Amino acid sequence: MSTRLLTDDDVAGDDPTTAGAGAGAGAGAGAADRFAARAARVAEVAAHHADEVDRDARPPREAIAAMKEHGLLAAAVPTTLGGEGATLTELSAIATTLGSACAATGMVFAMHHGQAMALWRHGGVGLGITAMTEAVLAGALVASSTTEKGIGGDARRSTCAIESSAAGRIHLHKEAPVISYATEADAVFVTARRDPDAAPSDQRLVVCLPEETTLTQTSTWDTLGLRGTCSHGWVLDAETHEDRVLRDDYATISAQTVLPVSHVLWASVWTGIAAAAADRARSAVRKQARAAVGTTPPGALRLAELLVELQTLADAVRHAAERFDRAADDAAVLESPAHALAANALKVAASQRVVDIVTAAMRVVGIAGYAASGPLSTARHLRDAHGAAVMVSNDRLLHNDAALALMSGAIL
Repeated sequence: MSTRLLTDDDVAGDDPTTAGAGAGAGAGAGAADRFAARAARVAEVAAHHADEVDRDARPPREAIAAMKEHGLLAAAVPTTLGGEGATLTELSAIATTLGSACAATGMVFAMHHGQAMALWRHGGVGLGITAMTEAVLAGALVASSTTEKGIGGDARRSTCAIESSAAGRIHLHKEAPVISYATEADAVFVTARRDPDAAPSDQRLVVCLPEETTLTQTSTWDTLGLRGTCSHGWVLDAETHEDRVLRDDYATISAQTVLPVSHVLWASVWTGIAAAAADRARSAVRKQARAAVGTTPPGALRLAELLVELQTLADAVRHAAERFDRAADDAAVLESPAHALAANALKVAASQRVVDIVTAAMRVVGIAGYAASGPLSTARHLRDAHGAAVMVSNDRLLHNDAALALMSGAIL
């Protein structure tokens, strides 16, 4: 039985802790009904392979294939381009459902959309951009390469530069400490300086297709959690065409799309992890109740406290998704310091809260939750949850916030 989180559609009095559309129902359940059944089918596939994906640190290939089959990777393509035009609120609900089944699958979904949405929001009408949009509509999976060796994880600076070769052709050489699920992607979106003479922050985003790209692995992803994202290090060399460079500069793309979308969808996945752990805690307390008829189970109070924290997290994620949807076409709002502060605040707070919730769930379950495996184990959930704070370091975001705070007195 899955934890159902309270949404604004529940004001008529539904019990927020009864079984519903799955653990992802809290992040915009009413708006996401058209995707709920498909997301649940993909989540079932993801859950079946989640322990193996984690154990072997391999990509969730079966779930990726299911996302393609059920159109989830194309969900946000605008209706004007032949897609379904999913809002961020709807994508958030899907990400939570997938994250509750397998964190790696959820993160692949989230990272894909953080990049893919830049195509139609910032790409322009070049033939290469149009072709890539059509590929996403057909189910193509997008990966990203935004960090570089020597930059220290700062996606807003590059040493890599776009170098002209011949007759509209360009060359990229990037030493990337991390490219998630690179071996499974149908394209990698790469940040690079506009040209060799440009400043480190004067960046563009380039679509690099597998047939035009050589990837040389430089490190292995052997981590505590989020193992199935397979975020190995790579040297990327690409020979491509200039019409695969997105129209807008990367500062605009990041502020208006990549940062707010990514932070909402990452936090949605973490909400799914927390909800899955809460489900195991609920199962344990129900088992306690059956063994102690007529008395309050020892873990009941702790479970109630845990669900308060889970609902608070889900509400924060939903609010952030709805905030983006309201301002999706308002560049002034999206590029404001206040909006960046709010997006960063969501990432930092959600990454901390997911660890607290999963830890609380483990304590409610007891030794079976501490076990490495089993139906009540929260081990994988706890290991995955700890990846949230170091995936784009919270310290880096807070450092950036210190400067932003001096520019804005508003909180969204």
